[in-house]
Amino acid sequence: MSHYSAPLRDMHFVLRELAGIEQVGKLPGYEEATPDTVDAIIEEAAKFASGVLAPLNAPGDQQGAVWRDSGVTMPTGFLEAYGQFIENGWNGIGAEPEYGGQGMPYTVVAAVNEMWKASNMAFSLCPLLTTGAIEAITLNGSPELKAAYLPKMIEGSWTGTMNLTEPQAGSDLALVRARAVPQGDGTYKVFGQKIFITYGEHDMTENIIHLVLARTPDAPEGVKGISLFVVPKFILNADGTPGARNDLRCVSIEHKLGIHASPTCVMAYGDNGGATGYLVGKENEGLKYMFVMMNAARFAVGLEGVAIAERAYQQALQYARDRVQGRDLADGSGPVPIIRHPDIRRMLMMMKSQTEAMRALAYVVAAAHDAARRHPDAEERKRNLAFVEFMIPIVKGWCTETGIDVASLGIQIHGGMGFIEETGAAQHWRDSRITTIYEGTTGIQAMDLIGRKIVRDGGATIKSVIAAMQQTAAQLGQAQGEDFAAIQAGFARGLQAFTDAALYIGGNVQKDIKGVFAGAVPFLKLAGIVCGGWQMARAALVAQEMLAAGGGDAGFYKAKIATARFFAEHLLSQAPGLAATMIKGGASTLAVPEEFL
Repeated sequence: MSHYSAPLRDMHFVLRELAGIEQVGKLPGYEEATPDTVDAIIEEAAKFASGVLAPLNAPGDQQGAVWRDSGVTMPTGFLEAYGQFIENGWNGIGAEPEYGGQGMPYTVVAAVNEMWKASNMAFSLCPLLTTGAIEAITLNGSPELKAAYLPKMIEGSWTGTMNLTEPQAGSDLALVRARAVPQGDGTYKVFGQKIFITYGEHDMTENIIHLVLARTPDAPEGVKGISLFVVPKFILNADGTPGARNDLRCVSIEHKLGIHASPTCVMAYGDNGGATGYLVGKENEGLKYMFVMMNAARFAVGLEGVAIAERAYQQALQYARDRVQGRDLADGSGPVPIIRHPDIRRMLMMMKSQTEAMRALAYVVAAAHDAARRHPDAEERKRNLAFVEFMIPIVKGWCTETGIDVASLGIQIHGGMGFIEETGAAQHWRDSRITTIYEGTTGIQAMDLIGRKIVRDGGATIKSVIAAMQQTAAQLGQAQGEDFAAIQAGFARGLQAFTDAALYIGGNVQKDIKGVFAGAVPFLKLAGIVCGGWQMARAALVAQEMLAAGGGDAGFYKAKIATARFFAEHLLSQAPGLAATMIKGGASTLAVPEEFL
């Protein structure tokens, strides 16, 4: 079974040199995020991830969560690990200090969350959903709701969920049928069934706070008639402690390909008179509030792609060093560790380069999120918010698709042993496979990228992103050496392909909307590769500066430049083909009649 060690050297590099954590720490409200504090948080999180969470990953997968009589029992060790998790204050690291949180920047939280996800993805889903519920209540809840629920949720003594999906309403929330009937005393009675509810029931905390989408009796049809409700597992007593059991229950949990230790629940509300719920914000604005949770969750799921890639890479690298088989092609010596074989090196570099590119992109987006929230200049907040919203579907869609690819390469490097569960390589692929589906499939992310993030603002944001990339391309053109000539050439071709595809979208979406959207996923992959290549190019430029200054860690910086070149030659080289698919492939996608498919 694989161990996990947080890639601290690369994480610190990305935080400091690409995401600009020191500048983030100077934003109003983030003054506590000094370099020393951030370093200490990252180091302690790494210890907890490797020492507490990682050892539970494989046993949790094998044992799984168990449902019986409406209750769910977590795998051995999870209850104790969660107790340590909240005792050490990890649950509230990014929450508002007013309610007991530590108020750390989103950038720091992203790095910490990567470690939770890499060490034990199934465990990490519980605080992920709680964080989303905390944010929705913080931004939209009444003072009474905030006072009643936020302190315990931020502490982690209570967890939270998102209840969107119903059997007849998958990604189309206009079809939601759950009902919420006002009782005249400020409460509602909630009725209905929800499916795919992550951690909807478990035995790790004394209360679970469900955020539920439902319709009031006079609500308009469609998405404009959906409201959001807090529906606790236990109704609170006057003193704020959990009291009577609410009219809700978990009627089953799903049997899944992966994340076996994360209970995915079918929840029933109101079988015995109605579950007591409390309105969040205003009636009929629930979808707007829920999108707050969904955007945060989409970024978090993108981090799952980064994390699972890192975990699979670490295991494959160790196996390649240990597994002895075959002779060295150059000198005939042998048998040798398989890491000496060129194709194994190619696969390891595919894993390494893409993982580093994904991490860099995710952390840079997290830093922009911090600036969008806290920068003193309104125009800077607006600019950063547009960048974050543009990048969210790319982080979610590209990082998760790539995470699956990297996990699959990990199995391939193991050979036949990768197909055997005991090695643990297969678990990473099984766990990763859901990431391109939940919180909006890759197709939905791609449609969001084109429809909402490019077409809606007339291409203003993508033009500014391309302009920033062009600045990096110009810097590459001034850098010396064969490595930088290769990086510059690869990035220039990728950027041109990205630009051509974006112009095609702008010029054709009105007259051939189906043809354009038929290429949406290839365009998203193109965007991810080019944005990832952008960050790798930036990293190489920084590494060159560090080497020229004569600082330590020369081996790390040289490897960073070599990895950026590999990305340019092996990944950015795909960009023109993806652009061609986007521009020319729509007609053939739609040409075959349905009856002949």
